[in-house]
Amino acid sequence: MAGHSQFKNIMHRKGRQDAQKSKLFGKLAREITVAAKMGQPDPAMNARLRAAIISARQENMSKDSIERAVKKATGGDGENYEEIRYEGYGPGGVAVIVEALTDNRNRAASDIRSYFTKSGGNLGETGSVAFMFDHTGIIEYDAKVASDDAMLEAAIEAGADDVISSENGHEIYASQETFREVAKALEAKFGEARKAALTWKPQNTVPVDDETGEKLLKLIDHLNEHDDVQNVYANFEVSDALMAKMGG
Repeated sequence: MAGHSQFKNIMHRKGRQDAQKSKLFGKLAREITVAAKMGQPDPAMNARLRAAIISARQENMSKDSIERAVKKATGGDGENYEEIRYEGYGPGGVAVIVEALTDNRNRAASDIRSYFTKSGGNLGETGSVAFMFDHTGIIEYDAKVASDDAMLEAAIEAGADDVISSENGHEIYASQETFREVAKALEAKFGEARKAALTWKPQNTVPVDDETGEKLLKLIDHLNEHDDVQNVYANFEVSDALMAKMGG
């Protein structure tokens, strides 16, 4: 399994701890508000908003909180958030992409640059590492929803580009252009996905030793803890032993 997927699982576990719940809910609400403001406030007509609401439901965010976040966008009195993508190299020369929603560009850039510097990495220009990733749609289902063969067949029929099935579930990838239609076709067959969003998928992953891996995981941890940071992607793999140590 690729490093970004392994780390996603770590953050998922950490995200369920009470101490991080309010911060996580704040980020989810911010994404819902921005998605609703940029498109229509109807999730059936706004793929990004629908994806944001699915993510919020997966974390047990209340229906009232979700509705408030949508109304904040249509009320005209919400903060104006700017979408910014930061790119750079972490320890070991690993490529890292950071997606942020911020109301203060200078603060966000300063903080994120300091995280990279303190970890022994460096923040680069926009486009400096994005070419190593594919910006693609991902749709995830639990493993119990369908057999590997049934999911593969349905995904091909829906027009997906790739399917990766494991004991952790099914990951279906589709281009940005076909993502919404593929997601709708799979939902009609298997019900609502546990995740449906655009992601940065590494074209190749780089194995790193445990010492470098620990520094990388700490860097990504610090980035994820920042209020402005929504998503972090990286192209590395670490050992199962380190995953167990960091995820414990």
